[in-house]
Amino acid sequence: MTRKQRKQQRRPWTSERIPDQTGRLFVVTGANSGLGLATTRALAHRGARVILAVRDESKGQRAAAEITAEQPGAHLEVRRLDLADLVSVRAFADRLHDDHPRLDVLINNAGVMAPPRTLSAQGHELQFACNHLGHFALTGLLLDLLEAGRSPRVVTVSSVNHRKARLRFDDLHGARRYSSMAFYNQSKLANAVFGHELHRRLIASGSPVHSLLAHPGYTATNLQFSAPVGLWRVLFGHIGAPLFAQRPEQGALPQLYAATEPDARGGEFIGPDGTAELRGAPTRVELSPAAADPGTGSRLWDVSEKLTGVRYGFTAAR
Repeated sequence: MTRKQRKQQRRPWTSERIPDQTGRLFVVTGANSGLGLATTRALAHRGARVILAVRDESKGQRAAAEITAEQPGAHLEVRRLDLADLVSVRAFADRLHDDHPRLDVLINNAGVMAPPRTLSAQGHELQFACNHLGHFALTGLLLDLLEAGRSPRVVTVSSVNHRKARLRFDDLHGARRYSSMAFYNQSKLANAVFGHELHRRLIASGSPVHSLLAHPGYTATNLQFSAPVGLWRVLFGHIGAPLFAQRPEQGALPQLYAATEPDARGGEFIGPDGTAELRGAPTRVELSPAAADPGTGSRLWDVSEKLTGVRYGFTAAR
């Protein structure tokens, strides 16, 4: 290793260190705002072709126009995807198969946070449906395109909150008892369990696809302000976010690192390197024991296949 390379490694990782992505195709869910928009902007700056997978196409078009105004010639497509509706997920995947022979990177970024109890189109609790089940189904439906990609990766965005959660297998949809934040945390644990279990199964099957996890720490996005009015929204949205939260451009770095850094490896979890992983530069962090438990991974996988109707064809990793 040269002196210049050693010096570069010691510096905090920023989006300026993303390698040239010309010719690579990315799908970023929830790309019209917050972390998704910051991720799309950084990828476009490095030459990637990015499909903005968004629920509201008009917002997606405005986001694409904003990036293109900054970076004329950016290669962007806007496509509708409602992760809370499995019919929409299948339609998105079908159209992508029609139009593209391969996909290089899927970034499972989109999410909803702490709404009143709401059910999805298929009758699942909204946060579990959107944050986990939609991404589980999308990844499975696009896996063949990813396996045809160049250095293909799936990056699933979790949260530090996954460490304070549990999976309520006997009441996944909150029919008996519901707390908006507890079920948000459950969905983020499901993301972590899924990303880790996907890694185990990809390795066992000999797939070229790598599964990585990332979390943004404490980042100021629309999520904090979409929660119902209450103490949590006041403390972490109106008061905490302006004072302590990172900007989306900083919060997006862990998922950008996971998606593009040549040294990143399947199975890694990338988060901020600061105190309590709330702020800072990307680094490798630890999953909670619950997220890394093979029994939990296998159980969630079976439940997710049943609820989505999407089967990957993998056997459980040993």
